[in-house]
Amino acid sequence: MSKLTQQNLLQRAETSFLKKEYRASLRSYGIILEKYPFLDEAKIGIYLSDLGIQKGEEAQALFDYYYLIKDEKSNALEIIDEMITKLDDIDYELEKHLLEPLKEIEYGDGIKYSDFLALVESSGNFKEIFEDIMFSTKVILSTKYEFIDFVTQLSQEGFKEMALRYLDGSNTLFGNDQEVLALYNIIEGKTK
Repeated sequence: MSKLTQQNLLQRAETSFLKKEYRASLRSYGIILEKYPFLDEAKIGIYLSDLGIQKGEEAQALFDYYYLIKDEKSNALEIIDEMITKLDDIDYELEKHLLEPLKEIEYGDGIKYSDFLALVESSGNFKEIFEDIMFSTKVILSTKYEFIDFVTQLSQEGFKEMALRYLDGSNTLFGNDQEVLALYNIIEGKTK
């Protein structure tokens, strides 16, 4: 039997995590940490697998965000750790800052895109508002042009992977609509 390398172990743990098999990924990341106690990916994996058992969507979103920033930011582990710590406070902050002015609007777990844009305009920071709501509230897009604007904004604010997932998931809605397909070029930075 051949020895499993660090990369093989990480790949096994990540695969379990992405399949939403959080208990299996927790065990796999635990084994990795025993052998490699200072490996950031294993530490994040433990945190997020544990979180995934209770809050799968939030864990998946944080996992995606970690892989988005890990090569760009030397403190990616601390950023994600802080986000996990603050996750419990998000509901309170949303109620206090975002949902209070929108009480008359009932969209279940979502916020209309126009209301989201009003929040962005009042704060002046798309990225901050989006990060505040991304784990607990869905942005409801009603038109193709709202979709195009939203995906463009995501791409411009550093959420390129997320923008690509939205775009890839829109095939059934928009088919071969050229305006929507042009977003691939925008995300890749080929046009304005």
